[in-house]
Amino acid sequence: MRVLVINSGSSSIKYQLLDPVSGTVAASGMVSRIGEPVEPGAVTVEHDSDGHTLEHDGAIADHAAGLRVVFELFAQSGHDLTGEGLHAVGHRVVHGGEVFYRPTLITDAVVRSIDELSALAPLHNPANVVGIESARRLLPDVPQVAVFDTAFFHGLPDAAKTYAIDAKVAAAQGIRRYGFHGTSHEYVSGRVAEVLGRDASTVNQIVLHLGNGASASAIRGGRAVDTSMGLTPLEGLVMGTRSGDIDPGIIAHLMRTADFDIDAIDQLLNRNSGIKGLSGVNDFRELQRLIDTGDRAASLAYEVYIHRLRHYIGAYLVELGEVDAITFTAGVGENSPQVRADALAGLTRFGITVDPTRNTAKDRAARYISPSDAETPVLVVPTNEELAIARAAAALVT
Repeated sequence: MRVLVINSGSSSIKYQLLDPVSGTVAASGMVSRIGEPVEPGAVTVEHDSDGHTLEHDGAIADHAAGLRVVFELFAQSGHDLTGEGLHAVGHRVVHGGEVFYRPTLITDAVVRSIDELSALAPLHNPANVVGIESARRLLPDVPQVAVFDTAFFHGLPDAAKTYAIDAKVAAAQGIRRYGFHGTSHEYVSGRVAEVLGRDASTVNQIVLHLGNGASASAIRGGRAVDTSMGLTPLEGLVMGTRSGDIDPGIIAHLMRTADFDIDAIDQLLNRNSGIKGLSGVNDFRELQRLIDTGDRAASLAYEVYIHRLRHYIGAYLVELGEVDAITFTAGVGENSPQVRADALAGLTRFGITVDPTRNTAKDRAARYISPSDAETPVLVVPTNEELAIARAAAALVT
């Protein structure tokens, strides 16, 4: 069984061909700088297949052209996607609104609905639609499935999903907390239950998805009861380039006193804030390098990041009441022992401790980083959104 997973961004396409049962990846890659002029020698497609790397060097005009190049590289590496054997194509779609909250077989009507939801995710859904349409043209006879980032959080309790604004305005404009990174939070929370040797329905847990985009979730008995992202992926934790939580009055203040229009505010909060806005860089490795040189702005950016992360951990500890596990995942969560240690420092009286040796061990597997006798286990669990999407797509078409 083979499923092709496509994650189409505004100027990139990430993809994997994998077996949804075993999780074995046959090939994977990334198309970058779509629609941008590139200098000779600037590789725009990197394709890894069975331990071998193939590349395409040259400009990629659009998503359709990018996927055509990908299919050519698949064929060169011995994987003919146009022939028999491709079970399904799974597409990551960021925003499902109130309409989509489970894996959905893609039809013309579904594509139109996803496009209409672009008002809620203008940076993401239009790119998702372009990737879907391109893949449907290239693989017209293969079932294609949309898997939505917001789906896992669709059933949030009313108190968690409702904003305290005029109820009629909220209902008319579809304003509620939707949450994002749901595929990751669902996958990781399931793996945590496996590592603990327990049924997910018996586990209360906090999952911290810390990457360039970052989100936290509180999960009770396998169901999400709260999450840090909201109507859009902007709310919540400090991120690479996004501000996370701010006083909404800042927006009105900037419009009145600095002549910021809505586009300038959107650019500020989504692309020029967060770690980048405070330090000038958004890569955590570069941030750490600056901190090591004594850069005060970088140190402050890190302190603000940790402060906000601890704020959400504390809130979810109270909300859940009893917590069976706290888990770190995604790029920063999986690779920064310092972030993990600082995020949970001083919580020993709550039964939460990070073991320094376990925390700094070079291990890519799901693992404990708390002492063996810790009251509340702390784990690192690598996320695998592609596998989760592949399994969801395969289950639906089967």
